[in-house]
Amino acid sequence: MKYNIRGQRMEVTLALREYVEKKLSRLDRYLDAPPLSDVQVTLSAIKGMHAVEVTIPLTNVLLRAEVKSEDMYASIDLVTDKLERQIRKHKTKVNRKFRQDGSSRALFKEEAEAGTRGATALATFEEEDEYELVRTKRFNLKPMDVEEAILQMNMVGHNFYVFSNVDTQEVNVVYRRGDGRYGLIESAE
Repeated sequence: MKYNIRGQRMEVTLALREYVEKKLSRLDRYLDAPPLSDVQVTLSAIKGMHAVEVTIPLTNVLLRAEVKSEDMYASIDLVTDKLERQIRKHKTKVNRKFRQDGSSRALFKEEAEAGTRGATALATFEEEDEYELVRTKRFNLKPMDVEEAILQMNMVGHNFYVFSNVDTQEVNVVYRRGDGRYGLIESAE
């Protein structure tokens, strides 16, 4: 894998760069083909917290993980573990689909060899692969601008708010970011 490592509000030292590459190279054993483009790694230090964000673009999936802790090296370890869990979870899902459908697309090494090892992986990670929907809500979306949507979100005390954008006539989502600022999600067409 090729890495694009950059620092926000900090300098990326050679030791940090080597540590990131060493840790993320552990993920190579799971990947059949190299990523479509460089692996994006962002290291940042904000208010005493050290954050690591990693994005790995693969053929049919985008792996992304972000971790914040008080130590940069611990953050790198944790983000690598998180990505490893995501890969195993995806591999289990694909193996299950392979056994059910008989498809033969390989994103990860030995993916097509579902066999007994796939069954073992399935048993091991089955709990992680199940999602339980506990509530469904329906709303009439009132047309409003982004600023009004942010105010509404803050009034109801949520971290996100779905609304109909009066300017674009599209359904958008505003959300509160980890740094306390706001983000907007629009559909890409």
